Amino acid sequence: MKLIKWMMVVVAVAGLTTSSAWAGELEDSLLVLQHEWAQATYKTADDQKEAMFKALVDKATALSAKYADRAEPKIWEAIIRAGYAGAMGGVSSMFNAMPQMEKGRDLLLAAEKIDANALHGSVYTTLGSFYYMVPGGFIGFGDDDKALEYLNKAQAVAPDDMDANYFMGDYWLEEKEYKKAIPYLQKVIDLPDVVSRPVYSKGRKAEAVAKLKKAKKHVH
Repeated sequence: MKLIKWMMVVVAVAGLTTSSAWAGELEDSLLVLQHEWAQATYKTADDQKEAMFKALVDKATALSAKYADRAEPKIWEAIIRAGYAGAMGGVSSMFNAMPQMEKGRDLLLAAEKIDANALHGSVYTTLGSFYYMVPGGFIGFGDDDKALEYLNKAQAVAPDDMDANYFMGDYWLEEKEYKKAIPYLQKVIDLPDVVSRPVYSKGRKAEAVAKLKKAKKHVH
């Protein structure tokens, strides 16, 4: 089950809003990546996702290099690499995708050292999602205890963030702790949309509705 979950990581990690403190050029470039990520994730046919994410990886890598001292581009490069990993198909996808996830993890750890609270604590949200979605053991670096540690940090930084709640709910769903999952997933649905990101907001809430329905089926 964990392997299947990991291969769907393309739909993960992206409820990130912009900060008015960013320089204009960097902010504009990140907004473009956010919108293109949403289009690739929620509006693109499965057989076209891999090529779209590959192009986005190139854009994100260039932006990270240009702003090497900033946490935000590293976070978004990690998110996009996760999307690329999840979009890979074929029997060799495991071996091609895992290096993308490992690179994403390393980018997030580097971003944490620069500014752990950047993008409403999205370093923590994203690391948490990586650690419970990726397989553990000899296959990958997955670790459910680390996942919960990071997701709790995300909740402490941004308790009303859409993704901080979505991934905490999804974590508990994966752990079969259905009662714990329900309030977080319900909160995602109840939160206001991110005005500047309608495609993302609609897509994430639709995922939360489906997860909530699954959780409630197991609660009597």
